[in-house]
Amino acid sequence: MKNISFSMTTEQFKNRTKTVTRRLGWKSLKPGQHLMGCKKCMGLEAGEKIERLGEIRVISARQERLAAITDEDCVKEGFPTMTGLEFCDMFSREMHCNFTTVVTRIEFEHIWSIPADGL
Repeated sequence: MKNISFSMTTEQFKNRTKTVTRRLGWKSLKPGQHLMGCKKCMGLEAGEKIERLGEIRVISARQERLAAITDEDCVKEGFPTMTGLEFCDMFSREMHCNFTTVVTRIEFEHIWSIPADGL
């Protein structure tokens, strides 16, 4: 099972308030695929291990321009107080891209996850 990082939205993932994510790449992803959500998948320090957050199943995956995000999707992304424009600003700054960049919009459902309180 392929890992997918939620380092910027770990709490939203754990709280299950995140059901959509936008990614650079991931173009071959198909509905029905299962992925393992992790806190961090790459850039691990020596001796550091992947922290699994939970398994997800892809509901849909499509390519669209970053600027196509709606305010409703900001809620699904785990940022209920952001507008689409604010999300684009944050995403483009963090991912070093721009509003016209084509991203993969991935909608998913949680299969299982570690509870937010860690129990």
